[in-house]
Amino acid sequence: VQLQASGGGLVQAGGSLRLSCVASGSGFSLNAMGWYRQAPGKQRELIAGISNDGRFTNYADSVKDRFTISRHNAKNTVDLQLNSLKPDDTAVYYCASANSLDYTGRLYGPITWGQGTLVTVSS
Repeated sequence: VQLQASGGGLVQAGGSLRLSCVASGSGFSLNAMGWYRQAPGKQRELIAGISNDGRFTNYADSVKDRFTISRHNAKNTVDLQLNSLKPDDTAVYYCASANSLDYTGRLYGPITWGQGTLVTVSS
């Protein structure tokens, strides 16, 4: 599977963006998917995960109730809707796939990474 993310950009605080990740290759509907982000000087963190069938989602506390992850298996896409953006949300955002989600909601197994897309939130 190869992953291609898009949708990043510059937005004012309080604004919204929608990130999209398209997967090429077979097996997309078998994989759990996630969105990570990495801010300057910080470690990469998982912010949202979704099970292969879309029935289970998990969010980091920092984005809960503001971000929404969704997937469309027929189109091989996973999206991340970002609302009520804050300057602290500024980061490079990565989509990723793995075999499944573990009991904590994190991606489990070897992770395939897409290239990042930069989100910049101005105050």
